[in-house]
Amino acid sequence: MSAPQQQPTWRQRLTAGLRAWRFGSVVSVFLVLVTVLAWRLVDLHVVDQEFLRQQGDVRTIRVESVDAHRGMITDRYGEPLAVSTPVQTVWANPSEMDPEDPRLAAAARLLGVPEGELRERLRRYAERRFIYLERKMQPSVARQILELGIPGVYGRREYQRFYPAGEVTAHVVGFTNIDEQGQEGMELSYDDWLRGEPGSKRVLKDNRGRVIKDLSLIRDASPGQDLVLSLDLRLQYLAYRELKAVVTAHKAHGGTLVMLDVNTGEVLAMVNQHSYNPNDRSQLSSERLRNKAVTDLFEPGSPMKAITMAAALESGRYKVSSTIDTSPGYRRFGRFTIRDARNYGVVDMTTVITKSSNVGISRIANDLGGDVVRDLYFRLGLGQATGIGFPGEAVGVLPSPPRWRPVEEATLSYGYGLSLNALQLAQAYMVLANGGTRYPLSLLKLEHPPQGERVLSERVTAQIRDMLREVVEHGTGRRAQPGFYSAGGKTGTVHLVGKRGYEDSEYKAVFAGMAPIDNPRIVTVVAVDAPQAGEYYGGEVAAPVFSRVMSDALRLLNVKPELELGQRPVQRTGERG
Repeated sequence: MSAPQQQPTWRQRLTAGLRAWRFGSVVSVFLVLVTVLAWRLVDLHVVDQEFLRQQGDVRTIRVESVDAHRGMITDRYGEPLAVSTPVQTVWANPSEMDPEDPRLAAAARLLGVPEGELRERLRRYAERRFIYLERKMQPSVARQILELGIPGVYGRREYQRFYPAGEVTAHVVGFTNIDEQGQEGMELSYDDWLRGEPGSKRVLKDNRGRVIKDLSLIRDASPGQDLVLSLDLRLQYLAYRELKAVVTAHKAHGGTLVMLDVNTGEVLAMVNQHSYNPNDRSQLSSERLRNKAVTDLFEPGSPMKAITMAAALESGRYKVSSTIDTSPGYRRFGRFTIRDARNYGVVDMTTVITKSSNVGISRIANDLGGDVVRDLYFRLGLGQATGIGFPGEAVGVLPSPPRWRPVEEATLSYGYGLSLNALQLAQAYMVLANGGTRYPLSLLKLEHPPQGERVLSERVTAQIRDMLREVVEHGTGRRAQPGFYSAGGKTGTVHLVGKRGYEDSEYKAVFAGMAPIDNPRIVTVVAVDAPQAGEYYGGEVAAPVFSRVMSDALRLLNVKPELELGQRPVQRTGERG
């Protein structure tokens, strides 16, 4: 008979239960973990796949801007005056860099900065992720820096503005800042036209922010539009050379020259002294930035006598054959005295202009009345904007008192008591040159003939041109004769205004004229400020500049010479203007 089985004790039963519970717990936890992992795999690969892909891209794919190419500025024949060239900008991420890296010595040498200054800068901005090391440098130098392999140093392509004609066209073209935003001249006036629209692209970067490759183009950069100016670069160089020469020779404070096409109103040349180089602005002064031809006002003086004479002929009260008594060579208006160089006695209208008689022209103006003279001044464009849209253009002052005093009428007749800029004076003479039509002036090349407004008759303007011819051939403007071309014009020698009124020893020498006189093609105004060496008269300082510029300019424009060697006007001694 077998022995009865021994029943497990309570301790044994407890131990067995704990073992079973532990096993079940482990299996349960394992099953839960497997289930969670399985669900997570499903969630990652099915449910959240698109979201996670996007998040991954955000951490590796970036959107960068694509710089737009700024439009080019050219002269009327396509010669470049302002272009944008590709350059390299070198930047750094200081947080990735070691200021003690020995390769920084070579980098500093290529950057042109002291080594210690570069290392100190990296220490100072160690927490930053972006600083410029050098903007818009030569690509070849930037490449040498990047080839050093310094961690945290990167390059980026940008554009830099370059001005091939330098100081010759600086006052018209202007310049941009380092971000290619217009700051002066036509660069400023037409900034929206020239400036392009930046694009954008997707790039793949590594964990240090370095671009591995371009992935796709989001929006292509839209380049700026080109701007074609009315300037003829050949004439611009010619005018600049001659103006600089006279300012240097006479140690003048400055000068201005403006040249217009009489049949379109286009500005063919516009130069000033002193100028500046827009490619190197390291020592630039605000004084040199002004385009004096449109921003600086002055009293024009004797060139206005031709316009006063036109008002007299237009009125019908005077003819070319009319005579004026200029005796005794001066006129008094209270404490103010008007004088001629000498007593010319009774002279005809042409002689009044040829001899530049203040007494004669003032008598005519007093007879006509101030409103008659002022009205013609206004019709020729004085006292109002020329419409070229140049920044900082000065309008000038054309007086219009409720009642004219005789002295005001007298001084207005020969160019005092009003102010204008050189461009306005050229516009007024353009009307005399083209037969009486006032065209809007333009610094842009015109594709179609402009619509002008007749403000004077052809008969009157022809008579005035004959008088201006006499000024160049026998009067105060003899030195303005442009070689083998006929010309006409008027000299002026104007007292400059100082802090205490008119300066006794400071003058502006002026000449305004046209050529060829029988069928004018060009009008040119020359103004030289405060000649200090030698003569200061308009006929001695400004007229020779007109002669040289017009002679060469007409040849460049293929205008056939009118005069043979034996037909050139005789240079005779006469009055100085």
